[in-house]
Parts: sequence; C-alpha cells; structure tokens
Amino acid sequence: MALVVNRPSSTRPRVSVIIASYNHGPYIEASIRSVMTQTYSNLELLVVDDGSTDDSVVVIQRLQEEFGFDFRVQANQGLSRTLNEAIARCQGTLIAPFGSDDIMLPERLALQVEYMRDKPEVGICAGAVQEIDAQGRSLGRDKPPYWRRLDFEDVFLNRKPGSPAPTLLFRREALDKVGGFDSTVRLEDLMIELKITRAGYFIDVLGEVLALYRVHGSNTYKNYRFMVDNVLRTYARFSDHPAYAQVCANFRNSMLLKCARLDKALARELLAELPVRYWDRKTLRGFFRLLLPAQARDRI
Repeated sequence: MALVVNRPSSTRPRVSVIIASYNHGPYIEASIRSVMTQTYSNLELLVVDDGSTDDSVVVIQRLQEEFGFDFRVQANQGLSRTLNEAIARCQGTLIAPFGSDDIMLPERLALQVEYMRDKPEVGICAGAVQEIDAQGRSLGRDKPPYWRRLDFEDVFLNRKPGSPAPTLLFRREALDKVGGFDSTVRLEDLMIELKITRAGYFIDVLGEVLALYRVHGSNTYKNYRFMVDNVLRTYARFSDHPAYAQVCANFRNSMLLKCARLDKALARELLAELPVRYWDRKTLRGFFRLLLPAQARDRI
C-alpha cells in the first residue's frame, strides 16, 4: 500500500472513530490498538461498551489508561442508538464506526481522508478487506480489490459488489442530512447506505485493503433469520421504487439457497413468499436442497 504523507494539522479534518463494544473481549484490544496506531494523527476515539457480559470493560479500561480515549459504559441499547449518541458528542467532520472485533490497517484513515478531500459528492468512502479467523490468521479467500463508485440504484438493485462495513468512513454532513442511523432496523449498514445514496451522495470503494475482517461464530451474517427480517424491513422503506418487488424476490431467492441446508423452516417460509413469476435457478436449487437427504443436498 502506498505511503500517504499527512498534511499540516490545520488542513486535515478531524476523524472520529467510534467503537461500540459488545462481548468481544478476545478481540477488542487488537481493534483499539489498530486505531491508536494509525498514521493519520488528527483523530479521536470514542469507545462505548454496550452492556457486555464478558471481560470487555476491564480490557478497555486498561487500554484507556494507556491511550486516554473517551470511554463510556452503558446498558445494552443496540448499535444504531449507540452510534447516534456517540456522533452527537464527537468532534469529527468524518465519522468511522468500527467493529470491536476487526482491525484497521495502519494507513487506512490517511488514504481515505486524502481521497475524500476534494470530493464533496462522496458521502461514504470504503475499501477492501482481508478476512481473518478468530485467531487472526488469514483465510486466504479474498477477491482482488478494485475501485468502484456506487449510487442508490447500484446499492438497492445490488448491481455491484458492496462496501465492506469495517472500512466505512462517513462524511458527517451526509449523516446529518439523513438523520443518522435508524434505530428501528438492526442491520445498520445497508439502511444508512441506502439513505445516504438516495440523498444524492456516492459511495466510493477504494482499490486497497484497508481492514482485517474477523470471521467467527457470532458474525451477524451467519444469523439467517436476523438477515432476512432486517434486510426485508430495510427494503420496505424504499417500496416506492419500481423494482421493489423484484429486489425482495432476488434477496429471498439468495437466502433460500443459503439456508435450505441449515434452516429448513426459514427456507420453506421464503419459498412460500416467492410468487412463481420470480422463481429462478436459485429457487429450484433451494427447493431440491429442501427435498433431498443432506449428503445429496451438499452436492448441488
């Protein structure tokens, strides 16, 4: 990754990194240290423990004594509300919500700030990620990164690969324009990306790896019921779009294929909700996975 030289502090915008921590005791130290060792120095870190029941608070308190960042502990209230409250008291014009189980690469913020400097139309800047396992080892299954620009149609219609959550850097004015994160939908990233792009901003995804995304047992995307409920609830906010029914059908087909092996009840619900006119190859493959014995399904 190319070296980015920081500009004088008077010309460099403040970046506010917000880590909402919840039961990530084994990972939170690596996450915080990756922020505090960024080559971009004009930043602040706000850490909020959202009702953890493990040793996260003890670990964070020790790191707070070392680095002096803002740290608050609260009863669990969910990520969107936590982010909105942290944004209200932070000082940055650029906002980076960051997972308490992920790791920033050292040049991440410097690269993104420099890229966004003369591009007011970019409401969100992102980049590529490298997947690691719970122990921090590379999983070696990452796709080659490349630059792309996403507008509302690209995100809603899923026309291009999306923007990885561990790399999102928001322009604060874009967040303010759409009223921040939506606390009624628990899948925060998709909703805020749709709101911001519908407001006229772009999402630019850089062609550099900016973060390490940790894959482990509690990753949200592995909870199929959660994903179905919250993605469909998100799409419903944009039901005035002419392709709304097709977008929902495409998503149901994809989830049917994914969950037919492990959650047959959910797969049957998805199949029942799919009008025949929206059936495709994924529908048929998911249907046969429901019918065939497990070993045969695995070969489809």
